[in-house]
Amino acid sequence: MHVHVQSPDGEAKFWLEPEIELAKNYRFSRKQLKALESLIEEHYHELTNSWERHFRC
Repeated sequence: MHVHVQSPDGEAKFWLEPEIELAKNYRFSRKQLKALESLIEEHYHELTNSWERHFRC
């Protein structure tokens, strides 16, 4: 499971399983990546539930 993050500032991919981990980063600063990781942690269950619904239909 993973999520992609895109904005005018950059793009990133984070693995959700087996733990939240940065997979790729294009142009986000460390501060931005930390904020993104915090948002992913905060919404972890929503993200994993949506991923499972979408890909395991």
